[in-house]
Amino acid sequence: MSSPLLKLGAALSTMARISSRMSQTLPSLVGLNHFRYSIPFIHVSVLLQTQISPKEGWQVYSSAQDPDGRCICTVVAPEQNLCSRDAKSRQLRQLLEKVQNMSQSIEVLNLRTQRDFQYVLKMETQMKGLKAKFRQIEDDRKTLMTKHFQELKEKMDELLPLIPVLEQYKTDAKLITQFKEEIRNLSAVLTGIQEEIGAYDYEELHQRVLSLETRLRDCMKKLTCGKLMKITGPITIKISGTRFGAWMTDPLASEKNNRVWYMDSYTNNKIVREYKSIADFVSGAESRTYNLPFKWAGTNHVVYNGSLYFNKYQSNIIIKYSFDTGRVLAQRSLEYAGFHNVYPYTWGGFSDIDLMADEIGLWAVYATNQNAGNIVISQLNQDTLEVLQSWSTGYPKRSAGESFMICGTLYVTNSHLTGAKVYYSYSTKTSTYEYTDIPFHNQYFHISMLDYNARDRALYAWNNGHQVLFNVTLFHVIKTEDDT
Repeated sequence: MSSPLLKLGAALSTMARISSRMSQTLPSLVGLNHFRYSIPFIHVSVLLQTQISPKEGWQVYSSAQDPDGRCICTVVAPEQNLCSRDAKSRQLRQLLEKVQNMSQSIEVLNLRTQRDFQYVLKMETQMKGLKAKFRQIEDDRKTLMTKHFQELKEKMDELLPLIPVLEQYKTDAKLITQFKEEIRNLSAVLTGIQEEIGAYDYEELHQRVLSLETRLRDCMKKLTCGKLMKITGPITIKISGTRFGAWMTDPLASEKNNRVWYMDSYTNNKIVREYKSIADFVSGAESRTYNLPFKWAGTNHVVYNGSLYFNKYQSNIIIKYSFDTGRVLAQRSLEYAGFHNVYPYTWGGFSDIDLMADEIGLWAVYATNQNAGNIVISQLNQDTLEVLQSWSTGYPKRSAGESFMICGTLYVTNSHLTGAKVYYSYSTKTSTYEYTDIPFHNQYFHISMLDYNARDRALYAWNNGHQVLFNVTLFHVIKTEDDT
């Protein structure tokens, strides 16, 4: 690009020299009041100035360049003198010749300038193209960098899930180190035990085991019945049936007998479904169906020692039904007990009479007019359904969400809805009550059955069409010799 610029500079310098030469020649010309002659790229303007003496010659007034790049010279002419017309004509011809010569020179210069100008234009086009290419290269570089950055980011995103894995490897490495240390310690302990065993014969070791077992059994006998401390869960076993119902196992059944009984709805039903195990219950594989002689009321039934105990619909009569024989073994009216939604739990559903069992035996929880609608606890004879003993509490039955017995103590929830907790307990051993605060998670927001199973140490619940289990934590006290 430097060569065309140098050429252009030389052309402009040449034009400047020609303009200077004209400024030196024109003052010697005389004889015209007003002279104007145009040539390519040169413009000469002659102006009459009266202030100048007629005898004085032509003088350059000013020179400049027009917007098109042409040189403009302004000269001052003296007044015409008729006597000097010939001399002035001669000078004028000389001037015309000079001007013509300059016109030819300038024409040549114009051709050279035009050629250089075209070269400059070509170079300008090339420079613009080069600039566009540089801009494209810059854009491409940014695009390429963005693409590479995106690829790196994607690789990083792929590697991010490996971080917790690597952390786990670190944790596992520490854990393995701990395992090795524990194995070394255990090996040392086992070695010590082996050496100790070598010091005894088999009979002596057998006697030591029997003695330890006897002491453990004696200790177990000294354990008092547990007090409820905590409820955890629930564990959802199945989703089935209506919003209200009951399901249960037999707390007095052997360890091999895990039958489940299922009673859907709180009234207008007599069908009891039996399943051989929890697994069959979950899969829906019924083993047997029982058609009871009476409809039941509520959802507070209990299976105890092979029989079903339930409240006969629209009555305060308790029914004992044998699953083995399919017959009613006993029935008895629960004196003064309210029924048919007179004293139900807060959710209603004819839950006036609640039958339940614990480590001590069979119980009925209900309310009477004589106790102002407050809860009454009665222990029942499991064979005859006779009331063995009753306790009157001060807790309104209608304010209770649900209740259950553990070791002779009644535990009452404050609601059947969300936010429920075990709020009140009454001990039949001491005939005293206390307010408690044992929360539990009412996951499905509507409990219509809640019963304790002493064998499983769990609460069976029907929670808005979900059959669930709650685990319980009990506090045991070891009896002393002074305890009766």
